[in-house]
Amino acid sequence: MKVVYHPRYEEVYTSDPAAKAGRMESITREVSLHFEFATPEPASLDDVRLAHSEGHIDYIRKRVPTCEIALLAAGGAITAAEMAVSGEPAFGLIRPPGHHASRNHCWGFCYFNNVAISIARLRQAGKVNKALILDIDLHYGDGTDDIFSGVPEVAYFHPEGRGRRDFVDQVSRCLDSTQADIVAVSAGFDRHVHDWGRLLDTEDYRTIGRLAKDWSERHCRGRRYGVLEGGYNQDVLGRNVKALLDGMT
Repeated sequence: MKVVYHPRYEEVYTSDPAAKAGRMESITREVSLHFEFATPEPASLDDVRLAHSEGHIDYIRKRVPTCEIALLAAGGAITAAEMAVSGEPAFGLIRPPGHHASRNHCWGFCYFNNVAISIARLRQAGKVNKALILDIDLHYGDGTDDIFSGVPEVAYFHPEGRGRRDFVDQVSRCLDSTQADIVAVSAGFDRHVHDWGRLLDTEDYRTIGRLAKDWSERHCRGRRYGVLEGGYNQDVLGRNVKALLDGMT
């Protein structure tokens, strides 16, 4: 498992919780001694056009310097996806997040839809056909759903869960019922018991990571990767990310 990371992800580019000072450092402190890091390049505008309209891109390009960071985040997701399709699991430790960015609109701290761009690029290149996006963030990834609406080859699943066990069971059932060439985890950690969602324990993230790993090894030659979405309590965020990575490794 490699972690895709760039020092510019530490920049405080706006006042929202996803961009808060120290958030990324709270994760790197936990994972840097255990995983090899890789540095991404920014996504190109042609990459972004695979998931977003020209009007949306023009809107974001005016938000300097946010656009530069958003392109770098999308590039981190692309790098993780390319590693995964080559047989090396990866995690895009990136920000801004992306799953609330639809083809023509964005909200919820998102600008470009990182995971959607990375999947669309793999599909355009013929490296995968069917993909599963497992979104474990507290909030529904309406942007991801919008972008792949009408694309039956890309399955988007966002478990809800009435409790810890039910949430993990929903993940397991989704994986068991899906056939795909790759699994991408939109990895939000704001459902943790000490974050906004107040549901999952740290160990649950390890279990979810292991479920994704085991499924990928049975169904798609181990092709799996994740990208960071939400998660805001810096006291627990790093441990939760490491738990997911440990499970996926």
